[in-house]
Amino acid sequence: MTAIKRQLIPREIEPHLLHLSKMYPIVTVTGPRQSGKTTLVRKLFPDFDYVNLEIPDVREEAQNDPRGFLLRHPAPAIFDEIQRTPPLLSYLQAIVDEVGNNSMYVLTGSHQPELQALLTQSLAGRTGIAELLPLSISEWQAAGITKERDQWILDGFMPRLVDGILDPTQLYRDYFRTYVERDARQLINLRNIRPFETFIRLLAGRVGQLINLSSLAGDVGVSAVTLREWLGVLEASYIIWTIQPYFKNFGKRLIKSPKIYFTETGLAAYLLGLRTPEQVGRDPLLGNLFENMVATEALKANLNAGKDPDLYFFRDSQGLEVDLLLVCGRKLIPIEIKAAHTPHQDLSRGLQRFATLAQETQHPTVIYAGRNIPSQATPSFLNFTETTRFISNCH
Repeated sequence: MTAIKRQLIPREIEPHLLHLSKMYPIVTVTGPRQSGKTTLVRKLFPDFDYVNLEIPDVREEAQNDPRGFLLRHPAPAIFDEIQRTPPLLSYLQAIVDEVGNNSMYVLTGSHQPELQALLTQSLAGRTGIAELLPLSISEWQAAGITKERDQWILDGFMPRLVDGILDPTQLYRDYFRTYVERDARQLINLRNIRPFETFIRLLAGRVGQLINLSSLAGDVGVSAVTLREWLGVLEASYIIWTIQPYFKNFGKRLIKSPKIYFTETGLAAYLLGLRTPEQVGRDPLLGNLFENMVATEALKANLNAGKDPDLYFFRDSQGLEVDLLLVCGRKLIPIEIKAAHTPHQDLSRGLQRFATLAQETQHPTVIYAGRNIPSQATPSFLNFTETTRFISNCH
């Protein structure tokens, strides 16, 4: 990819955030570190005072004298990483209840478990909440940036990579170290970070697969109960996300364990030791990484539109599997995700079998690396770069 001048890429979530600002006195934007939250809110609300609560002396001032702090930073204001100063939220509640205006404050936060608890306690009904993940493929393409399948998987989608200067390997190395050595220590009591780090690396080798904590416990050397706690922390802090099985209205034995994905495919590729597109293309987990990328694109499309994810998968005890099920109203859209470039009916065999089980099935689709082949009678074939458009049309 040719290096380009750093630019502010328009984010697909922007209309949703502006809508929330007209509906609530406070808008809260959560998401993983470096997903572009600060850049986005400062762009959308340029007249708001900006306060970074990651700065130690600013944070200390807010914690020691929250009332005076808010007097010095009156509305409209942006408070970045609000979970760092819990006392502020109760005072914000009092202010918005007294004034009663919309679009008074914008809050951002990266640690979902802490932030969600604080919002529930102090700002229930007073804030609209949006989740911002890293850039989607369609956002990159809107900025004139295109890549091949394996390069997308390797590079990932962090906004800091847009200008083509920062090496993805360096970014994910630093990102991982920061998370394990700082963020994770704030969320769980880790005397020894090595088992936790091992757990994350093992999860990278299981993207797109069912979670078996009992099996992982032996490899990591801690109990399955501890791993379940760690898994919750990883999901709450946006390192991973899970997708639940769909089992409505089926009178048969179904698999009920969730599947795991990484929120940033590039991080998973880094943890697997992949450093070139050629290595990605030859790796035994290519199909899993491709599925991770496409499933996360579907998640981004829903979150950016302000919709519930409504994403599931299907697997029964007889081996029938559908990688992704999109619930759209009363429609059930089954999607197979394949890394292949060449379309053939073997790729859609599971979709055809699933259609005989679920009468509400519509628009069965194979998302793959080849060209678009629309069809009314049989499953369509869709290039993976069209995932956002496809999901948006379902809304």
